Amino acid sequence: MAGASGSQSHQGSSSPDEEGSSTWGAPAGAQASLPDALRVKVAGLVLLLLLKYRTKQPTTWAEMLAAVSQDDQDSFPVIFRRACEYLQLVFGVDVKEVDPRERSYVLVSILGLSCDGTPSGRDGMPKTSLLVLVLWVILLEDDRAPEEAVWEALGVMGVYAGREHVFYGEPRELLTEVWVQEGYLEYRQVPGSEPTRYEFLWGPRAHAESSGVQVLQHILAVNSRQPGSPCLSEEAVSHEEERA
Repeated sequence: MAGASGSQSHQGSSSPDEEGSSTWGAPAGAQASLPDALRVKVAGLVLLLLLKYRTKQPTTWAEMLAAVSQDDQDSFPVIFRRACEYLQLVFGVDVKEVDPRERSYVLVSILGLSCDGTPSGRDGMPKTSLLVLVLWVILLEDDRAPEEAVWEALGVMGVYAGREHVFYGEPRELLTEVWVQEGYLEYRQVPGSEPTRYEFLWGPRAHAESSGVQVLQHILAVNSRQPGSPCLSEEAVSHEEERA
């Protein structure tokens, strides 16, 4: 899924400079080919849209263009498209047009998931993309993912248990407490394991709000936009449809 380039220390908190270029941390297809000036404008638009998401406010094409620069009308469609890709890949947020006449947009979580991974009373970034990745790993492990398999997958993108992440905060608390309490994941001891081991399963809320087919289709779409990502075939989606 996420082909990180370069090595990364496991000590201390992660920062944007330390995150490497994994699919979720800094999508190669979303920004690498842009000139520096446009990358800065993409980043600025991402911040504006995240603010709109957190305040649950719509935005318009004119407002976004004004925030970037009125002088960039020709290049703004590219800036907007790349910002939308980044929001989907890193934060699990889709930009949806709600009024074509006014060209107004709202931001919604991907796959119909209503979580943002932020405990009550705490501000933070939307984290739906991380949840989707965990749900995908569980599917790959026949619906019961050993804890070590989940952390191995997340480690590829620079997310480690007990280590604060610049976007996702402390991931162990997120996976084993927040999303368990919200019903998106189950985290339980493997029966009869010695020494004690734990595993993750889909929670009842994940089953209610999404499906294995939707998760695999989303991962397939992400892979198709990321050169060098491991292949996830259409056959995998068909197999999940048959299981469903």
